[in-house]
Parts: sequence; C-alpha cells; structure tokens
Amino acid sequence: MMSFGSITLFGSGETLPASGIAYESIAQLLGEQPRISIIETPAGFQPNSPVVAGKVADFIQSRLQNYHPRVNIIPARQKAGVFSTNNDEILKPMFLSNWIFLGPGSPTYAVEHMQHSKLLKCLYAMHAMGCALTFSSACVLAMSALTLPVYEIYKVGEKLHWVEGLDFFARFGMKCVFIPHWNNNSGGAELDTRRCYMGINRFNQLKSQIPKTIPIIGIDEQTALTVFFSKQVIWKVTGIGTVTIHTGEESFTLPNGEYYPDDYGFSYNFEKPITPEIEKLITSINLDRTNNTKESPPENVIQLAEKRVRARENKEWQTADLLREEIESHGWEVQDTFNGYDLVRKIT
Repeated sequence: MMSFGSITLFGSGETLPASGIAYESIAQLLGEQPRISIIETPAGFQPNSPVVAGKVADFIQSRLQNYHPRVNIIPARQKAGVFSTNNDEILKPMFLSNWIFLGPGSPTYAVEHMQHSKLLKCLYAMHAMGCALTFSSACVLAMSALTLPVYEIYKVGEKLHWVEGLDFFARFGMKCVFIPHWNNNSGGAELDTRRCYMGINRFNQLKSQIPKTIPIIGIDEQTALTVFFSKQVIWKVTGIGTVTIHTGEESFTLPNGEYYPDDYGFSYNFEKPITPEIEKLITSINLDRTNNTKESPPENVIQLAEKRVRARENKEWQTADLLREEIESHGWEVQDTFNGYDLVRKIT
C-alpha cells in the first residue's frame, strides 16, 4: 500500500485561531520541516488571487512558526495561458512540497480548471507519496462527487442544481458530497444561510436530487475534518463545531474527537487507487526531486528577490509576479518564508 498523506477539509475559518489544532496535527504528522505549496486555482479568476493565497501563507507561517515552514505560492490560475494548470514550469516547484493547500474561490471555477489537468494528476501523485493535502471553502465543494454551485444559485439566481465535481475520494471507493459552511448564520434572522448559504428548505430540495447511495458530509464553520490514511482509516474532527453525516435515511453528528468511518457505513479501497499514468508521474516527480541541487544564487537573482520583497511590502502584486517570473527565467525559484524568502535552484 502507498503511504498516503492526510487530507484535511475545513468548513471555513482556515485562517482563524480555531484552525490551529488541525494545522498542528498535520505539522506533527509530517515529522519534518513543513514545505507548503499554496495553489491559486480556486481563486484564479480574481485579479487579486495572489493576495488571497498570500493571506493563507501569512497565517500558516505565523501559526506554525515553531516548525519553520517554507511556503511557496503556485500561480496555477486557469487551464490556458502562462499560468496554466497544465504548465509544467508552473507546477514543478510544488514537487518539493510535503504539504499542499487549495482554498477560497469559486467551486465551479476550480472544477473547470482542474478537471483532467496536470495539476489534479499531480495532487493524486503527491498524495500517494505521503504529501498532506488541505482543502477549504470552494475547494472542499470542488473535491466532492457532486459540486454545489453556490454563487450561481445564491448570487445569480439559477435553478437548484448540482454540477459534476472532481470526485477526489472516488479512487478509494468513496463517493460523497462535502458541504462546508454547514451551520452558517451570516443571514441573521432575515435569511436562512445554513447549508452553505442555501438555507434548509432549498438544501432539502437539492438533497432530493442526490442518489441516496451518495453520503453527504456537512462541516461546520471554523471546523476541520482530517482523514488519516493507514491500515484503518481514521477521521479526526477539530475546531468549534461538528461534522454531520447523512447516509441514506440515517444521520450522525460528530463532535471533536477521532472516529472510524466504517462505523458509519464508509469503506476505503486501497487496491487500485493509483493508475499506471499516476505511477509514471510519481517516478517523474521523484526524479525531479533527486535532480534538484542546492547552490548559492548569483547576485543579480538576489537583487531581483529583494526588489520583489519591496514590491510585496507596497502591495504591488503585479510587479511582484513579474519579478518572480524574471527570477525563474534565470533558473531559480523564490519561496516565501516567515523570515523572508529562500532561493532554490529550479527543478529541470
């Protein structure tokens, strides 16, 4: 059996204090310095997607400062163009990671630009190699068997419907629908926004559209569900809320603690989670890691990195992106850390 990493799903609050226990658990399980890649894809349609990713990076670097994390932002924003989810040069810095984060944005956008992409295949491969994965907000919805198009229904007024999701857990024989913001109450007394802004009545209609064989897992705000893969899979619930499971006609509420999913009708199949294509990709990633060499960067690259620091301090995000690209053109990668940045030789 492959040594699969943990998968953590946040109901919300991935940059709030309540998430700290989940991050600590992941860092401790790694047993080494966290090398974290934050992927921009779910928010790739937003002009400020680097800012969205940067806020997560800042929180993680502060919260895990005792672990001295190295954080790298991967600007894979869409399927086409320079910042493509199929661009090897954009994705390669991720190969040195032992922890990958995808979070806020649009769930349907994330599905569209990750489905059948090199990025998604890399996530499969990295996870099989022991890399921890963390999903929050939009990406939790995107990883479901069926994805709830929140913005299209809640903001645009489209009819109640689901779209095909990335079905990330299907390769383990587990098809399910994840719903973050399960207990949201931002609508106050005037508007029911529970069940990820749908409200109970609309969500019950949506629920009737899902085959009863597909479980629904609702994750409260500021709450995390972590899946630990071993001979017996373990679920761990942390945060200030609970996790709710609907399986057919049964419903379970899980407060903070550890649980065995088979007690609730779930089973994981480890026999064929990796296809020959992913096995080949794993070999390629390992080769890239082996070929990565440590050496001192030249003075001109250091100067570009310092300029990028000043651009980020002045919130000149486009300039910072251009400087990152220029650094990469010289064969180096800049990785943001709590104390500044590191320059590492680009994987070739």
